[in-house]
Amino acid sequence: MSRLSRRIAVIGSGRIGRAWAIVFARAGFEVRLHDADRAMLDGAIPSIRGSVSDLAGYGLIDESEERIVSRVTACEQLADAVSDVDLVQENIAEIVEVKRTLFGELDRLTRPDTLLASSTSGLPASTFTEALTGRARCFVAHPVNPPSLVPLVELCGAPWTSPDTLARARALYEEAGQQPVTVAREIPGFLLNRLQGVLLDEALSLYARGYASAADLDTVMRDGLGLRWSFMGPFETIDLNAPGGVTDYAARYGAMYRSFAQDSVPFDWSPDSIARLDAERREVLPLDEIESRSGWRDRRLMALLAHRRATLKSDDDNS
Repeated sequence: MSRLSRRIAVIGSGRIGRAWAIVFARAGFEVRLHDADRAMLDGAIPSIRGSVSDLAGYGLIDESEERIVSRVTACEQLADAVSDVDLVQENIAEIVEVKRTLFGELDRLTRPDTLLASSTSGLPASTFTEALTGRARCFVAHPVNPPSLVPLVELCGAPWTSPDTLARARALYEEAGQQPVTVAREIPGFLLNRLQGVLLDEALSLYARGYASAADLDTVMRDGLGLRWSFMGPFETIDLNAPGGVTDYAARYGAMYRSFAQDSVPFDWSPDSIARLDAERREVLPLDEIESRSGWRDRRLMALLAHRRATLKSDDDNS
């Protein structure tokens, strides 16, 4: 199937939904966007146009802004949005009963072979798809915020999701320019949030126990681990950090890491520690500046993507 014949429904037009619309439209797919909140839906296309313009400014789109935006249509009715589409990407509230109701509607309104995906960041697909006739085509496609700038998407089926569903989904997301990974079986939080959670737990624990300021811990990540982790993962990192690879690294440093585990103190999310952390952050960034700082973050991601794109092209040219 050609990209021009791909039709995608994006349900929920908040930040994640709008970013997904950009992902699919940028890849050449026809996108139908729906939201039960008419005001949200009315604001979606102008917001998408602004984001696509930002991408153009960093050289991250390969055709005109207007052509990409023209592929996105706002639909007031759910039935119109999901009629004869290849994939539905749901992005509504993280409330299991609400998702269960919506997926019941999606199961009824879509073709039997339409892929039904949820962007949920924590709810397993089994919690809201069990009773559906078409439950074998339902799965989680958990993105990183925003998916238009961070390409990872975690694919995780319920126990009844068919292998064909996940195979077709992986191919479609790859076609859309994303980097899908498959979670072999359901686990709360999937992969990214569990990895992030471990690091966040230790960072918060170190902060609460007075080992470093929040700013210095952020520096450790930004100017230390984050530099390597922006282009390779933890396993490749340790493989390259010892002459004999992973086995050598484990022999050299395994005992050290085991000792860390013995004296680690899990962070209990105590109100006092969170209040102290919040006060430190508010000295750096007042609440009314969070939105503009989020825009700055997105522009930094765009600059990083532009650099990665140029680097990959240079690597290909020199290979």
